[in-house]
Amino acid sequence: MRIATIGFTGKPAHRFFGLLRKSGVKRVLDVRLNNTSQLSGFAKRDDLAWFLGELGGIDYVHLPSLAPTRDLLSDYRKQRIDWDTYAARFLDLMRARRVEETIARELLDAGCLLCSEHQPHRCHRRLVAEYLDDRWGDVQVEHLT
Repeated sequence: MRIATIGFTGKPAHRFFGLLRKSGVKRVLDVRLNNTSQLSGFAKRDDLAWFLGELGGIDYVHLPSLAPTRDLLSDYRKQRIDWDTYAARFLDLMRARRVEETIARELLDAGCLLCSEHQPHRCHRRLVAEYLDDRWGDVQVEHLT
């Protein structure tokens, strides 16, 4: 099974959509808590779904069950907790949600986890991919940067 990840921040649209097309992903799995913010530019939910279909024949699916809670994200962004605490709490949330049982593997296979962070090293999309690999054991993760 192959799962890619991508963040849209810091990428112009031509690079973002080019990376997705080149990778051969079948669908973008939006794991953002807030996917309608004006700050999202071309990655705003409805625009993104249209661009993906038109420019790459790529499906769009919003998966809020793979997003952090508002409180957890707020605590991290406002620096009330550090990255390690955020990551531990986020993984606890994934376990509590039993995402490995509630989300179909077929949906994620050849999919790309999307969030806003430019790089994956301090991003929950990486945590999701690693969590699923730990549970399913056969996930190849590719970070599109």
